[in-house]
Formats: sequence, C-alpha cells, structure tokens
Amino acid sequence: MDTKILINYSALEIRVGILENNTLVEIYIERKQERSLVGNIYKGKVLKILPGMQAAFVDIGLEKAGFLYVADISNYYDEYKFMLTEDILCDDIEDFEENFIDNKSIHIEDILVEGQEILVQIAKEPIGTKGARLTSHITIPGKYLVLLPTLYHIGISKKIYDEKERERLKVIIEKIRGNDKFGVIARTASEGVSQEELNEDKNFLIKIWEEIKKKYENSGAPNLLYKDLNIVFRIIRDFYSADISEIIVDNEELFEHTISFIKTYLPKFKNKLKIYNDPSESLFEKYNIEIEYSKLFNRKIWLKSGGYIIIDKTEALTSIDVNTGKFVGRRELEETVLQTNIEAAREISYQLRLRNIGGLIVIDFIDMQKKEDREKLFKIFDNELKNDRSKVHILKVSELGLVEMTRKRTQDDITVVLSSTCPTCDGKGYIKSATSIWCEIFRRILRDYSFYKEKKITITVHPYIAEVLMEEEREMIETIEKELKISIEIVSYKKFNLGELDRFEINIK
Repeated sequence: MDTKILINYSALEIRVGILENNTLVEIYIERKQERSLVGNIYKGKVLKILPGMQAAFVDIGLEKAGFLYVADISNYYDEYKFMLTEDILCDDIEDFEENFIDNKSIHIEDILVEGQEILVQIAKEPIGTKGARLTSHITIPGKYLVLLPTLYHIGISKKIYDEKERERLKVIIEKIRGNDKFGVIARTASEGVSQEELNEDKNFLIKIWEEIKKKYENSGAPNLLYKDLNIVFRIIRDFYSADISEIIVDNEELFEHTISFIKTYLPKFKNKLKIYNDPSESLFEKYNIEIEYSKLFNRKIWLKSGGYIIIDKTEALTSIDVNTGKFVGRRELEETVLQTNIEAAREISYQLRLRNIGGLIVIDFIDMQKKEDREKLFKIFDNELKNDRSKVHILKVSELGLVEMTRKRTQDDITVVLSSTCPTCDGKGYIKSATSIWCEIFRRILRDYSFYKEKKITITVHPYIAEVLMEEEREMIETIEKELKISIEIVSYKKFNLGELDRFEINIK
C-alpha cells in the first residue's frame, strides 16, 4: 500500500491528510488556539468523589474538571498488593485493562479523597459539555516503544502479525527492562529493529519519565507536567510504516522543523520528506483533498450505484441510514438490496475513518430476508473495518438489518471541529414553516380578538416570512379581515436575523 502524508500549513491552522493509494482516508486539523490535549500529563487535585458512578472530578487547570473512573486509577495496585506474576501479550493497553485488570472489588472512595493530588493523563479530549476523560495509566510514546511507567506489562502492536517477530520483541523487551517494574508496548515501528535501538528508545523514555516525576514532586496542583508533540510530529510518529512513500510539507519553516525531528527520531524517513512550493496550485488542490474536504459537511452521501447513506449525529450516538435511492437493480429485489448494502458498508467504513466518527454507532441497513445475505454483509463490513486504526467493536446484523458498533473516540469528529450550532434552528436541524408561524399569529389574534376588534393590526415579521404571507397566504388574510372585522398589515423587518425567523410582533394602530 502506498501511503502519503500531506501537511498543509497556514497562520491559522495545520491540516494533515493521509492518502492511501491516492485516496484520502484520514484528515486531521489543529488550529493554533485549539491544540489537542490528548497525551498531556498533569498534576491534578481531586475535587469531588462520586461513589455512585465510581468516578471522581479532578482539577487539572482546564476550564472544566476532568473525569476519572476507578478503572483508570493505577496507584491502587501497591495498596492492594496487585501485581501480575507474568507478562501478558495483548494488542494494546485497552485490551490489557479490559481483560486482565479486575477492579470490581475496588471502590473509588477507598482509593481517593477530596483534595488529594494525583498524576493523570488526558485520554480523551473535552467533548461538548463533558470535561476531559482522564487516566493514571500513564503512557509515554517514543520512536519504537511506549513506556507504561505505572503498569507491569508487555504488549506487542496488533499490526505486527508475524508470531516469530512478536516473540523476538517480547524477549528483547524482557532483557532491556531487566528488574525494573514498568510496562512496555512495542509499536509497529519496532518490527525488525535491533535490541540496541530499542534500548536507546527505552532509555530516552525513562529520562522523560524521570523529568515528569521531578516536576510532580516540585510543583503544586493543578499543573501541566508534560505536553505531547504537535499534530505534525505526532502523526509522523504514529503512522511510522514502510508503506509511507512521501511526507510532503508546503511550508519552509515547518519543513525545517520536521526534517530536524525526523533526523533525530525517525532517520529512515529523512529521504521521504519533501517540500512543496508550487505557487500555481495548493498542495491539497493538487491531490484533490479540497474536494473531499468540502464534502465532510454533507449529511447525504451518494453511492456509485445510485443509492445513498444518511449520517445523523445525536448526543448519545451516530445513526446511519442506508437507502436504495435511484438504484433499481437488474434482476431480483433481494440482489438489489444486498448490492446496495455491500456498497454502503464499504462507504460507511470509509466515512467513519475520514470523519473520525466515534462512540456508539447504529447502522440501519436495508432489510434482508435471507440469513446468508446478512452473514455475507457482516463479513464484508467487518473486513473493511480492519483497515481502521481506531479500536472497533461490531455486532452481527440483526433480522431488522441493524448493526450496532462502537469506535474508539479520543476527540470530536471532524465535522464538529469544522462547524458550529446553526443559529437559525439552534442545532435541531429544522425550523418552523411560514405556515406554522402564520397559524401561531392567527391563534394569538383569536385569543385577543375582543381587544383587536375593529382595529388596524400591524404584524412585523422576518422578510422571508413576510414574503410568504403576502404571496401564499394573502387570500386567507383577507378572509380573516372580513370575518373578524379587522385590518391586517404585514411589515417586513430586516433587522430580524436568521435566528429570529419565527419571531413576530403584533401592534395596534
């Protein structure tokens, strides 16, 4: 697979596009004032214990307090004499926490007290009204390894498939760790790397950890102790792979910083870094990223066959609906439905990754009568999701054609980052029709009929509503004037903004 990393820099933001075989599969945006907080390590102070939720609010110096669940607290292991007797291979730290840490008998009120200082790391960005999700399972990523200073565990990247290589890395990590009680995860980049290089990376990470501990001991709470790399260096580090053919930067200053970073941490990449300086066409335009970028706002996504999917985001989940649209097929209905669902499954797996949609996702595929069709669709969809770098859990297709799944979310999806709540509908997705507003005005007139009788009434409304009333409801207005013996004048008020489309004022002359 040919992978390219394209970096577009401006004074306001940095955009990074990931292309696989010249197709945009992921896009990341970091604005100067909205830099990602995930990975930052803080000395925090416990504000409140919530026994009913087995969680705590922790002040880390941000606008909103962070949220720390009991499962994410590591400093209770010594107190409860918890230590793994042997290392366990698993794909990542989440697998380890879910499958090997038994915390059902641990209560947060026995571990933490209000006012206590605690070392925490941001695991998920503050999203919407929620504060950051915190963990004290500290992870410090390096070039080849991830240091887990608060856990005793060895993990191997799930993208290293060769069992001999996995075993080789496990043996090396056991050697370089010695008797030290910390955990290590071998990253994808560690495949084929020598023991000497892995040991150097481990020593570098240990130095960072020692600095963090010193700052923790010598500072008050709340306080930032460690800041993760910026988006450019973080993505280059995390996407380290032999598949990467080019890293293209369109800014001279950023290019110099990037090449310095690569020479220090990823020297094998130094010949893959290139500068783009074509004044006639921007980097994202050259690779057609701007076109895909503009489509991120679309709620409806058309499929090549003529079918389409609808993506709707709510507070609790993201719902995706599949429809046949213009596609009528060639033979039987069941074949048409299956073809549409398969095409939709491929597009959905792509959109989830491109838009970085996370959390609970419910997909309403078109109903399929045959069990074998549902099983075929599930296999195809599950296989497509294997390309996703985020952790995904998917349930089989139900008889109603529903698929429930979760996708790990560490930050808002891209459409949330790029947009804000509509001032007209306040995020509802719809507004009152002109007819509904007229009916509301009419009810008000009827309610105060005796007060308005034989009077001239001036109704002031938004220009759009005034236009509709004058053209479409003129006849009805004249009928009401005759029956109620009143005179109605519609006045267009241009100072009513879009958010006041349903606003009106009734005055008597």
